Amino acid sequence: MSLLDVPALLKEHGIQTMELCHFHLPAVDADFYSQFRTAMIENEIELWSLLIDDGDITDPENGDRDREWIESWIDRASHLGAKCVRVIGGKQPTSPAVLERSIEQLQKLSEYAEDKCVQVLTENWQETLSTPAALSVVLDDLRGDVGLCFDFGNWSGPTKYKDLGLIVKYATSCHAKCQYIDGQPDVADFETCLKITQDHGFEGPYTLVHGEAGRVWESIDEQVELLRPYL
Repeated sequence: MSLLDVPALLKEHGIQTMELCHFHLPAVDADFYSQFRTAMIENEIELWSLLIDDGDITDPENGDRDREWIESWIDRASHLGAKCVRVIGGKQPTSPAVLERSIEQLQKLSEYAEDKCVQVLTENWQETLSTPAALSVVLDDLRGDVGLCFDFGNWSGPTKYKDLGLIVKYATSCHAKCQYIDGQPDVADFETCLKITQDHGFEGPYTLVHGEAGRVWESIDEQVELLRPYL
């Protein structure tokens, strides 16, 4: 479907906020920005965040180039009316030097975005910020200048819930990913993760991600009902 049709479908399903990935955009010009913002306004939908799903700001050779590329998407997010952008904190193996590069680059992006009235978020995703310890080092140093998109689905294993509990205090928004097993939502996992956010007083937006190909809106509706008691 056309991206311009999505705001009306969100309204039909009782959803008032949306996120986009940068690769969802069919065009990056003034005409498309105007059409998109009109569709959002007419359907009373808020664009919470543009997810910039590429670039490695910690790359020792290309980090500055990638930061500048991300800045171009911050410009586009501003034109679209997004409140935030989510950027990757780094793809390099974690080390003190890599974390320092991540902090420096995220700070520069935050300062750039501030002039565009956009907030920068990062995520517990990709190699550099793949542990609670690494994420905490970066976000503590940035002192609130960069927020966190808290994602249920990025971590797994026996320490998943403990690890998520260590970083939820930083959460600005939440990717509430419900896992599907043999066509059915993993309700126990989803509700355990939701409880982590509620126990820590999280009040930001939850983003739902469809669980199965071919059942996009059906799985979103299922997740809305599972999420409703936590709103």
